[in-house]
Amino acid sequence: MGCCQSKGTKTTAWCKELTVLASGTPFTVSEVEALHELFKKLSSSVIGDGFISKEDLQFALFRNNNKKNLFANRMFDLFDVKCNGVIEFGEFVQSLGVFHPNAPVEEKIYCKLKEMVVALLQESNLELSDDVVQTIVDKTFSDADSKGDGKIDPEEWKEFVSKNPSIIKNMTLPYLKDVTVAFPSFVLISELGESEM
Repeated sequence: MGCCQSKGTKTTAWCKELTVLASGTPFTVSEVEALHELFKKLSSSVIGDGFISKEDLQFALFRNNNKKNLFANRMFDLFDVKCNGVIEFGEFVQSLGVFHPNAPVEEKIYCKLKEMVVALLQESNLELSDDVVQTIVDKTFSDADSKGDGKIDPEEWKEFVSKNPSIIKNMTLPYLKDVTVAFPSFVLISELGESEM
């Protein structure tokens, strides 16, 4: 039984917070409550301050918080909506909501677009306010939506990227060109020779 149905120690304010988070995402109140349990485990894995730090996220993803990891950093930046160096519970739920199977495709595209704009700005060592970043994302979205239908279809995206090739740079991981050199521990010894494959 969820907190909003029981008369236990959970407060009405907490139930309202769960309801507000659920209403702004594809999750139900019960699912948000379950996500809170996951959040508590993640946020206490390394630092234990009630927030998910980069170290907590890296440890949760890779069971290692000592090495820098591009994927973990990008995921952290995506979830740290307030850009304050920690992931709060509300940010966690809202960010996961984008990945929910019932999340609108437009929301997924917009999120990816924002992630790419923020990554480009970070790689250029540009630190801009959230309002400026939002303006850039909105302008980018309207420029890419050449049909003006509020959606970016693959043809529109291809056209936009061809006019702005720096965008695709974030979708390219050069060290994957020769994965056996970049990640020698991933090399499997095959019984087949290269010519037999």
